Amino acid sequence: MAWLSPAFPIGGFAYSGGLERAVHDKLIADAAGLADWLGILLQHGSLWTDGVLLVEAWRSYTDQAALAEVAELGLALAGSAERYAETSSLGRGFVAAAAAWPSSVFEILPKDLPFPVAVGAVSAAHGVGVEQALAAYLHAATSQAVSAAIRLNVCGQRQGLGVLAGSEPAIEAFAAGAPLLTLDDLGSAAVQADIASLRHETQHSRLFRS
Repeated sequence: MAWLSPAFPIGGFAYSGGLERAVHDKLIADAAGLADWLGILLQHGSLWTDGVLLVEAWRSYTDQAALAEVAELGLALAGSAERYAETSSLGRGFVAAAAAWPSSVFEILPKDLPFPVAVGAVSAAHGVGVEQALAAYLHAATSQAVSAAIRLNVCGQRQGLGVLAGSEPAIEAFAAGAPLLTLDDLGSAAVQADIASLRHETQHSRLFRS
Protein backbone atom coordinates (compact mmCIF):
# COMPACT_ATOMS: atom_id res chain seq x y z
CA MET A 1 0.00 0.00 0.00
CA ALA A 2 2.84 2.38 0.81
CA TRP A 3 4.80 1.59 -2.36
CA LEU A 4 1.83 2.18 -4.67
CA SER A 5 0.35 5.14 -2.83
CA PRO A 6 0.12 8.45 -4.73
CA ALA A 7 2.31 9.87 -1.95
CA PHE A 8 5.19 7.50 -2.75
CA PRO A 9 7.93 9.76 -4.17
CA ILE A 10 8.36 8.47 -7.71
CA GLY A 11 6.73 11.35 -9.61
CA GLY A 12 3.88 9.38 -11.14
CA PHE A 13 1.58 12.41 -10.97
CA ALA A 14 3.60 14.01 -13.79
CA TYR A 15 2.64 11.42 -16.41
CA SER A 16 -0.56 10.53 -18.24
CA GLY A 17 0.64 7.75 -20.53
CA GLY A 18 -0.70 9.49 -23.63
CA LEU A 19 -4.09 10.17 -22.05
CA GLU A 20 -3.61 13.93 -22.36
CA ARG A 21 -3.17 13.65 -26.12
CA ALA A 22 -6.17 11.34 -26.41
CA VAL A 23 -8.29 13.99 -24.68
CA HIS A 24 -6.81 16.69 -26.90
CA ASP A 25 -7.71 14.66 -30.01
CA LYS A 26 -11.24 14.07 -28.64
CA LEU A 27 -10.76 10.31 -28.46
CA ILE A 28 -11.91 10.63 -24.84
CA ALA A 29 -14.60 13.17 -23.99
CA ASP A 30 -16.38 11.81 -20.91
CA ALA A 31 -16.35 9.19 -18.17
CA ALA A 32 -17.73 6.49 -20.46
CA GLY A 33 -14.94 7.11 -22.96
CA LEU A 34 -12.37 7.02 -20.18
CA ALA A 35 -13.73 3.68 -18.94
CA ASP A 36 -13.52 2.21 -22.43
CA TRP A 37 -9.98 3.53 -22.88
CA LEU A 38 -8.77 2.02 -19.60
CA GLY A 39 -10.49 -1.27 -20.38
CA ILE A 40 -8.60 -1.50 -23.65
CA LEU A 41 -5.28 -0.73 -21.93
CA LEU A 42 -5.95 -3.46 -19.37
CA GLN A 43 -6.86 -6.11 -21.89
CA HIS A 44 -4.84 -5.18 -24.97
CA GLY A 45 -2.50 -2.25 -24.24
CA SER A 46 0.23 -0.90 -22.02
CA LEU A 47 -1.30 -2.10 -18.75
CA TRP A 48 -1.50 -5.63 -20.11
CA THR A 49 2.17 -5.46 -21.10
CA ASP A 50 3.12 -4.00 -17.73
CA GLY A 51 1.26 -6.79 -15.97
CA VAL A 52 3.07 -9.55 -17.83
CA LEU A 53 6.44 -7.89 -17.19
CA LEU A 54 5.63 -7.51 -13.49
CA VAL A 55 4.80 -11.20 -13.18
CA GLU A 56 8.00 -12.25 -14.96
CA ALA A 57 10.10 -9.98 -12.74
CA TRP A 58 8.34 -11.34 -9.65
CA ARG A 59 9.16 -14.86 -10.77
CA SER A 60 12.82 -13.99 -11.49
CA TYR A 61 13.63 -11.83 -8.49
CA THR A 62 16.64 -13.91 -7.39
CA ASP A 63 18.15 -14.25 -10.87
CA GLN A 64 20.25 -11.24 -11.88
CA ALA A 65 20.60 -12.30 -15.52
CA ALA A 66 16.87 -12.96 -15.89
CA LEU A 67 16.02 -9.60 -14.34
CA ALA A 68 18.39 -7.85 -16.71
CA GLU A 69 16.74 -9.58 -19.68
CA VAL A 70 13.17 -8.75 -18.66
CA ALA A 71 14.18 -5.15 -17.91
CA GLU A 72 15.81 -4.81 -21.32
CA LEU A 73 12.75 -6.32 -22.99
CA GLY A 74 10.40 -4.02 -21.11
CA LEU A 75 12.30 -0.91 -22.13
CA ALA A 76 12.46 -2.11 -25.73
CA LEU A 77 8.67 -2.49 -25.77
CA ALA A 78 8.13 1.19 -24.92
CA GLY A 79 6.33 2.53 -27.97
CA SER A 80 7.51 6.15 -27.80
CA ALA A 81 10.25 8.28 -26.31
CA GLU A 82 7.85 9.57 -23.66
CA ARG A 83 6.65 6.09 -22.77
CA TYR A 84 10.29 5.03 -22.39
CA ALA A 85 11.08 8.05 -20.22
CA GLU A 86 7.99 7.44 -18.11
CA THR A 87 8.52 3.78 -17.31
CA SER A 88 12.29 4.10 -16.81
CA SER A 89 12.00 7.21 -14.64
CA LEU A 90 9.30 5.64 -12.47
CA GLY A 91 11.32 2.43 -12.24
CA ARG A 92 14.41 4.23 -10.98
CA GLY A 93 12.31 6.35 -8.63
CA PHE A 94 10.59 3.30 -7.22
CA VAL A 95 13.85 1.48 -6.55
CA ALA A 96 15.34 4.53 -4.83
CA ALA A 97 12.32 5.04 -2.59
CA ALA A 98 11.63 1.37 -1.86
CA ALA A 99 15.22 0.91 -0.69
CA ALA A 100 13.94 2.19 2.67
CA TRP A 101 12.77 -1.44 3.03
CA PRO A 102 16.17 -3.21 2.88
CA SER A 103 16.57 -6.28 0.67
CA SER A 104 19.32 -8.02 -1.25
CA VAL A 105 17.25 -7.63 -4.43
CA PHE A 106 18.49 -4.06 -4.76
CA GLU A 107 22.01 -5.39 -5.29
CA ILE A 108 21.03 -7.30 -8.45
CA LEU A 109 18.44 -5.03 -10.05
CA PRO A 110 19.68 -3.37 -13.26
CA LYS A 111 20.27 0.36 -13.16
CA ASP A 112 17.71 1.05 -15.88
CA LEU A 113 14.48 -0.86 -15.62
CA PRO A 114 10.77 -0.39 -16.33
CA PHE A 115 8.45 0.49 -13.49
CA PRO A 116 6.55 -2.85 -13.48
CA VAL A 117 9.80 -4.82 -13.39
CA ALA A 118 10.92 -2.85 -10.34
CA VAL A 119 7.59 -3.40 -8.58
CA GLY A 120 7.49 -7.11 -9.40
CA ALA A 121 11.00 -7.88 -8.22
CA VAL A 122 10.81 -5.85 -5.02
CA SER A 123 7.38 -7.27 -4.17
CA ALA A 124 8.63 -10.83 -4.55
CA ALA A 125 11.71 -10.11 -2.46
CA HIS A 126 9.48 -8.94 0.38
CA GLY A 127 7.09 -11.88 0.18
CA VAL A 128 4.17 -10.10 -1.47
CA GLY A 129 2.15 -12.58 -3.51
CA VAL A 130 2.14 -12.14 -7.26
CA GLU A 131 -1.65 -11.77 -7.46
CA GLN A 132 -1.66 -9.12 -4.74
CA ALA A 133 1.28 -7.25 -6.28
CA LEU A 134 -0.30 -7.21 -9.73
CA ALA A 135 -3.71 -6.15 -8.43
CA ALA A 136 -2.16 -3.30 -6.44
CA TYR A 137 -0.07 -2.16 -9.41
CA LEU A 138 -3.00 -2.15 -11.82
CA HIS A 139 -5.28 -0.42 -9.34
CA ALA A 140 -2.68 2.29 -8.74
CA ALA A 141 -2.13 2.76 -12.49
CA THR A 142 -5.85 3.02 -13.10
CA SER A 143 -6.24 5.44 -10.22
CA GLN A 144 -3.46 7.61 -11.66
CA ALA A 145 -5.17 7.65 -15.05
CA VAL A 146 -8.48 8.64 -13.46
CA SER A 147 -6.73 11.41 -11.52
CA ALA A 148 -5.16 12.69 -14.75
CA ALA A 149 -8.55 12.59 -16.48
CA ILE A 150 -10.10 14.67 -13.69
CA ARG A 151 -7.34 17.27 -14.06
CA LEU A 152 -8.00 17.29 -17.79
CA ASN A 153 -11.71 17.98 -17.15
CA VAL A 154 -12.86 14.72 -18.71
CA CYS A 155 -15.01 13.99 -15.67
CA GLY A 156 -15.61 15.02 -12.09
CA GLN A 157 -14.42 13.24 -8.98
CA ARG A 158 -17.60 11.23 -8.48
CA GLN A 159 -17.64 10.12 -12.10
CA GLY A 160 -13.96 9.27 -11.83
CA LEU A 161 -14.60 7.09 -8.82
CA GLY A 162 -17.31 5.36 -10.81
CA VAL A 163 -14.80 4.60 -13.55
CA LEU A 164 -12.34 3.28 -10.98
CA ALA A 165 -14.98 1.08 -9.35
CA GLY A 166 -16.08 -0.19 -12.74
CA SER A 167 -12.52 -1.22 -13.61
CA GLU A 168 -12.07 -3.38 -10.53
CA PRO A 169 -13.61 -6.61 -11.95
CA ALA A 170 -11.19 -6.51 -14.90
CA ILE A 171 -8.26 -5.82 -12.57
CA GLU A 172 -9.31 -8.68 -10.31
CA ALA A 173 -9.62 -11.09 -13.22
CA PHE A 174 -6.23 -10.05 -14.62
CA ALA A 175 -4.56 -10.50 -11.24
CA ALA A 176 -6.21 -13.86 -10.61
CA GLY A 177 -4.56 -15.22 -13.74
CA ALA A 178 -1.11 -13.92 -12.80
CA PRO A 179 0.43 -17.31 -11.88
CA LEU A 180 -0.19 -18.57 -15.41
CA LEU A 181 1.24 -15.56 -17.25
CA THR A 182 4.55 -15.88 -19.12
CA LEU A 183 6.43 -13.75 -21.63
CA ASP A 184 4.57 -15.68 -24.34
CA ASP A 185 1.51 -13.65 -23.29
CA LEU A 186 3.15 -10.36 -24.24
CA GLY A 187 1.49 -8.44 -27.03
CA SER A 188 -0.71 -5.41 -27.50
CA ALA A 189 -3.16 -4.02 -30.03
CA ALA A 190 -4.03 -0.60 -28.61
CA VAL A 191 -2.95 1.28 -31.72
CA GLN A 192 -4.71 4.57 -30.97
CA ALA A 193 -3.18 4.67 -27.49
CA ASP A 194 0.28 4.16 -28.97
CA ILE A 195 -0.30 6.91 -31.52
CA ALA A 196 -1.59 9.25 -28.83
CA SER A 197 1.62 8.68 -26.86
CA LEU A 198 3.70 9.46 -29.96
CA ARG A 199 1.73 12.59 -30.80
CA HIS A 200 1.99 13.90 -27.25
CA GLU A 201 5.72 14.44 -27.82
CA THR A 202 4.98 17.41 -30.08
CA GLN A 203 1.93 18.78 -28.28
CA HIS A 204 2.44 22.51 -27.76
CA SER A 205 0.58 23.08 -24.50
CA ARG A 206 0.37 20.28 -21.94
CA LEU A 207 0.03 19.45 -18.27
CA PHE A 208 1.82 16.10 -18.28
CA ARG A 209 5.17 14.74 -19.39
CA SER A 210 3.62 11.87 -21.35
